[in-house]
Amino acid sequence: MPERRSVSAVPRDHLYLLRPDFADPAYPDRRFYCWHCALIEGVLAGFPALAGRLDVTRLPWPRPRQALIDRVGEANQSLPLLVLAADAPDAFATGRHGAVRFIDDKDAILRALHARHGFPEPHP
Repeated sequence: MPERRSVSAVPRDHLYLLRPDFADPAYPDRRFYCWHCALIEGVLAGFPALAGRLDVTRLPWPRPRQALIDRVGEANQSLPLLVLAADAPDAFATGRHGAVRFIDDKDAILRALHARHGFPEPHP
């Protein structure tokens, strides 16, 4: 079952991240985290008031990730992924599944967090 946090019924950007500390059967006896997701988790943790503007769901590592498939299709299960709310400009989207627009690139997600939600920019 995905872990989900939501504070509002108003349509908002929805961030999907991998739950940390997972096993991969291809690498027995080892534990992992997704460093792209960990980077974004750190940004969220550093600015909790701003993070509250997003819906965040942390999904387990194994595929299929049904919660994601239901939103953006089977081909778009890589994380992190930000599903854009209806008010987001099309220019932010890196992909689309039907009417659902999303961002599937960590750097583009960070840019959207800055532009849409007031997070500071990463230092160049």
